[in-house]
Amino acid sequence: MKILIVEDEPKVASFIKKGLEENHFEADTAYDGLSAEKLARQYKYDLYILDLIIPGISGLDLCRKLKVLNPNTPVLMLTALGTTDDKLAGFDAGADDYLVKPFEFRELLARVKVLLKKINQPLETVNRLVAGDLELDLDKKTARRGSTLIDLTAREFSLLEYFMRNSGRVLSRNDIAEKVWDVNFDFGTNIVDVYVNFLRKKIDKGFDKKLIHTKIGFGYIFGEF
Repeated sequence: MKILIVEDEPKVASFIKKGLEENHFEADTAYDGLSAEKLARQYKYDLYILDLIIPGISGLDLCRKLKVLNPNTPVLMLTALGTTDDKLAGFDAGADDYLVKPFEFRELLARVKVLLKKINQPLETVNRLVAGDLELDLDKKTARRGSTLIDLTAREFSLLEYFMRNSGRVLSRNDIAEKVWDVNFDFGTNIVDVYVNFLRKKIDKGFDKKLIHTKIGFGYIFGEF
């Protein structure tokens, strides 16, 4: 599998490239956003490893461009900016995972392998999910409750899809982090709760029947109760 590394520090880029190649991946490097976008248009990559602060185009803007260009190619954002706001901005731009510098290569490798599993998963055959008057169109990436069209970010859409696929089940924060963010580790933040609150405001506020419920001490449960 082929990976594009976008990193403006040559030593860091070389370190990542060498480690990936030792683990039987192909890897190209770009040191600025413009070069990275050009490579992404010329070649097919299975994964992007993207530094947030790069010359030419910001990492966030480049992430958005890459997701428009190749929506199904995962992006691992790699940066020294590790606050909750930074992570939220990265995920909203379309990043699939977020690794804060400094890091151990074995953690980066583990996350790369998790993200690449998506490529080998079969395509979803069900194109629409329905719960009461809420409808999620998986092809058009739209959500509607009754006659109201709901504007969701990519991460909010993924979270709602996971809730709807697991309607009636109690989902822990770890469950949600693992399935929606494709990681199984402690963020050290309340990022799951933050996104659940974002989603609640969009799909429950103003409606008589609430769909997202808190199960104190356990997590969340989705459905009409």
